[in-house]
Amino acid sequence: NGRKIVKNALKLTEGHYQMDFDDLEAKAADPRNKILILCNPHNPVGRVWTKAELEQVAAICLRHNVFVIADEIHGDFAFPPHRYIPYLTVSESAAQNAAACISPAKTFNIAGMVDAMTVIPNETYRHQFHDFAHRYQINKVNVFASTATEAAYRDGAAWLDALLVYLQENIAFIKEYLRANVSGVSLIEPEGTFLAWLDFRKLGLEAKALEMFLSQEAGIALSPGYWFGREGAGFARMTIGCPRATIKRALDNLAAAVRV
Repeated sequence: NGRKIVKNALKLTEGHYQMDFDDLEAKAADPRNKILILCNPHNPVGRVWTKAELEQVAAICLRHNVFVIADEIHGDFAFPPHRYIPYLTVSESAAQNAAACISPAKTFNIAGMVDAMTVIPNETYRHQFHDFAHRYQINKVNVFASTATEAAYRDGAAWLDALLVYLQENIAFIKEYLRANVSGVSLIEPEGTFLAWLDFRKLGLEAKALEMFLSQEAGIALSPGYWFGREGAGFARMTIGCPRATIKRALDNLAAAVRV
């Protein structure tokens, strides 16, 4: 579609990621930049953006007439005391200049149902999106997916509550295991999502060498950090939405490979 990606990289300070608002302001001020894609909560680093942070995003984007598309597919995964703030609730003016993309796919592990929603409060933008979706036939939902989505949202609360507790226990397990057994590898502790962002920079390996080390020497298939931009070099993403025994097996492999 002729669009060019302009990155607003996060800043990592003492193990904590933050938005670079000065950089965002400068790039939003460029009239060629029309849309901000906001990941809330953030994949892969696991930040759950605060209301104050989202208010600052909204102020910048409103000031420069930049439309916000909020990818909030991980919105159900926020660990106390952190709380997911839907971007559309930040303010009425922010909502009128944004669209939010949500789905039960991640929350209930039903991606195969292929069901998602785009929430667009602004009537003009909503009609434009409807016309586009109809033209390209992307507005059709199969009956099975609709039924599964309804059942998940209606009956899945207790299951989700238990899942969130289990995920937090997985995070604590990974953090302690790495501290005790794997020198040079640490966890950027997530505030949400079911993903762990692991820091391998102390191993001193280049991005491709780290990818080969993890797959060939440790026998684990993690998502290489550089997939998410050059700032991700030296990191890797690990899914923690799985049995703890599976995580332990992966970490045992990693520990053995690092010790060799």
